[in-house]
Amino acid sequence: MARTVWNSTVGKKTVMAVSGIVMLLYLVVHMIGNLKIFFGAGEFNHYAHWLRTVGEPFMHYEWTLWAVRVVLVAAVIAHAVSAYQLSRRDIKARPDKYVHRKARASYATRTMRWGGIILALFIVWHLLDLTTGTVHSGGFESGKPYQNVVDTFSTWYGNTIYIVAMLAVGLHIRHGFWSAAQTLGVGSRTRDRALKTTANALALLLTAGFLAVPVGVMTGVVS
Repeated sequence: MARTVWNSTVGKKTVMAVSGIVMLLYLVVHMIGNLKIFFGAGEFNHYAHWLRTVGEPFMHYEWTLWAVRVVLVAAVIAHAVSAYQLSRRDIKARPDKYVHRKARASYATRTMRWGGIILALFIVWHLLDLTTGTVHSGGFESGKPYQNVVDTFSTWYGNTIYIVAMLAVGLHIRHGFWSAAQTLGVGSRTRDRALKTTANALALLLTAGFLAVPVGVMTGVVS
């Protein structure tokens, strides 16, 4: 039954919707955590340490954090695979491009695929920069995320990569939230306006929240 559901277009769209919601919830929590940087190095570094001790003593050091990571990786893979396979099905169904583009197609809708690729590349860079320190500018300091974040956003390329990625996040959420609601049967004629308003608000809130950190470093508010 699971294979039958997965092989269907509706099943793949459902997987995309559910995995997208999981990632959206993570982004909201992640953004709130990021904003703690405005309370100083002590507060931000303590928060980062707390993430690794959640659930102690029942859970061992970092076990809860790794559980969250596993769920997120599964969501990202499920989302990417279902998106790719749906895209391939769409291309096979219509090998010839439309003569006329749909006038109502939004910019976010037309760039969902490229946005997904940008975000996938950003996730790799972000992990190598602030988690492993492999491509980090300056000296990466384990256990001192505040200092590492300031280092990253003290470079023009760090800011450029992050800002472009966060704008892509906003566009992805703006279209993806409404699309997920339609897939899961939440949407209707009476709810469409409210759903689109919520999607726009979420996209704007998350984009602004994430961009606040590099802007804070660039302006000297965070230093």
